[in-house]
Amino acid sequence: MDQLAQLKAITVVSADTADLDAVEALKPQDATTNPTFIAAIASSPKYASLVEEAATYAKEKCEKKSDALELALDRLAVNLGKELAKRVPGFVSTEVDARQSFSIERTVQRAKRIIDMYEADGIPRDRVLIKVAGTWEGIQAAKQLKGENIQCNITLIFSLAQAIASAQVGAMLISPFVGRMMDWHKKTLGVDSFAPAEDPGVVSVARIYAYYKTHGYNTIVMGASFRNLDEIKELAGVDRLTVSPKLLEELQKSTQPLPRKLEPSIAAQSGDEFIDLSEEAAFRWMLNEDACATEKLAEGIRAFAADTIKASPAGRHIYVEIPGG
Repeated sequence: MDQLAQLKAITVVSADTADLDAVEALKPQDATTNPTFIAAIASSPKYASLVEEAATYAKEKCEKKSDALELALDRLAVNLGKELAKRVPGFVSTEVDARQSFSIERTVQRAKRIIDMYEADGIPRDRVLIKVAGTWEGIQAAKQLKGENIQCNITLIFSLAQAIASAQVGAMLISPFVGRMMDWHKKTLGVDSFAPAEDPGVVSVARIYAYYKTHGYNTIVMGASFRNLDEIKELAGVDRLTVSPKLLEELQKSTQPLPRKLEPSIAAQSGDEFIDLSEEAAFRWMLNEDACATEKLAEGIRAFAADTIKASPAGRHIYVEIPGG
C-alpha cells in the first residue's frame, strides 16, 4: 500500500489546488482553494470559460462597475468550487475576499452571497466551507454564519489563541499553516532546518489537536501549507490535511510504512489548561503575545489581498465594462 493510501486510512485528505486534473487523479475527500489559486486561473486559458461566465454574470447583475468587480471575483471562486465539487465527495472551501478580514458585516455579506450562488447552481451549503481569516472579526463572522447554517473554514491560523477562539464559536474547521510557521522560525532563529518532530508548525498543530481533544471541541483541525513530506508524516492521524498535488504524488510513489503519530485518546490527556477567549481583549492580548502569529497573520492577509487584486476584473483578466459605472 502506498503512503497516500496509508494516510487516507487514518486522516481525511484534501487537495490544496485549483488543478482539476490533479484532483481527478488523486481522488481526495475534500478540496480547498485560496486567492492565489483564483489569481492563477484568472489568467489561464484552461479556465477561460469559468472567467468569461463570471464576467457575464456580474455584468448582468450589477449596474455599478465597482459592484460588478466584486461580484465577478466571488463568481469566479464559485465557478471553480463547482468544478471541484464534481470531483470530490466532500467539502469544497471557498474564501471570502481577504480585504474584508477586519469587517464582520462585510465578511458575512460576502459569505452569504457565495453560498447563495452555490445553492442556486445546485450545490447545497452543507458541501461548502466558507474560508475566513483568523482575525477576531473573521472568527465572529464565523459565529454569525453558523447561526444561518453556513459552516466556515477559519484560515491563516498560526497560534493556539486563534484555534481556541475558533473552537469557542463552534467553527467547523480551522487551517493551521504548518510551513509558514516553520518559515518564520527558521528566519527568526537563523537556522536552516528542524528535526521533523521539532518543526514549529508540527508542534503547533499537535498542541492545538491536543487542546481540542482534551476539552471536547468538535472543530476539525486541518493542517495546511506544507513544505515537505516530513511535516505531513509527523501529523498523520490529525483530523484532516490539505496537501498540494506535488506532495500527494510523492506520497503515492512510496510504499514505506507511514505510522500514525496523533491518537485522539492520547492527545486528550495532554492538552493545555482551559483558556476562555470569548472576550475580544483576551483574544487580542494572547495573539499579540505570539510574534509568529501576529506577523504571519498580517502578512498572509496582505498576500491574499494582493492575489485578489491580481485576479480582479479591474485588470485584464475579468474586465467588466459597465457604461457609466
